Amino acid sequence: MAGKLTVVDVGAMKSRGEKITMLTAYDAGFAGLIESAGIDMLLVGDSLGMVVLGYDSTVPVTMDEMIHHAKAVRRGASRTLIVGDMPFMSYQVSRPEAVRNAGRFMKEAGCDAVKLEGGLEVCDTVSAIVKAGVPVMGHIGLTPQTAGQLGGYKVQGRELDSARNLLGMARGLQDAGAFALVLECIPASLAELISRELTIPTIGIGAGAGCDGQVLVTHDLLGMFEKFVPSFVKSYVNLAPRIKDAVLAYKHEVREGSYPDDSHSFKMSLPIEDILS
Repeated sequence: MAGKLTVVDVGAMKSRGEKITMLTAYDAGFAGLIESAGIDMLLVGDSLGMVVLGYDSTVPVTMDEMIHHAKAVRRGASRTLIVGDMPFMSYQVSRPEAVRNAGRFMKEAGCDAVKLEGGLEVCDTVSAIVKAGVPVMGHIGLTPQTAGQLGGYKVQGRELDSARNLLGMARGLQDAGAFALVLECIPASLAELISRELTIPTIGIGAGAGCDGQVLVTHDLLGMFEKFVPSFVKSYVNLAPRIKDAVLAYKHEVREGSYPDDSHSFKMSLPIEDILS
């Protein structure tokens, strides 16, 4: 990585037709590994509620939990552009509270931007956060925090009215000052149309190849989360069974006494009997 990417650089990548890469991270270890591979952006996603904290959805995740994990990610990836995901009810109650919480991601955690879900109803909030000096990434289509209102975790924008609404949301968020926009679980042709219509980059997840970039949950990419794997996910390796095999091998060797052996043990510099003399 030549230097730290900025939100301006991300916009320039779209202008050059250069695809943008983004992955999630929730701790310093993974953040460092991902940064070393040269991924453009890291999202400290509220998906940590499901893949790290064991919640059934993203809804229970708190601001303090997000800040805690975002701090760790920043410690592990000092050069990557980091986006903090604003959790449910951290920006819906009032604009002043939304601005304050967005500021926490920058001031306390060292994030470079925040992401929040919603369409036209959040445009004024996005504008207020941007005016306060915090770059904002929008998120439309399937919005996990309010999936219940959308009829569950399913593709959005398949019908004409829904597709037009999503295009209107995208334009509204761009006008509100968002520097980029996540498109989740919408038809590929609609995502491509929205990407052409906007001057800001689109980051797809389950939205086809016509977006300006892509994002995945790292645990899905690595095959580490077995409870639910969306159909749009490509697992580049299946680590979950390999991790289990390694743990079982460790358990077996400890039980039978073959670990630790001499090569994994330390030796005294004097005879052990001298201790008792």
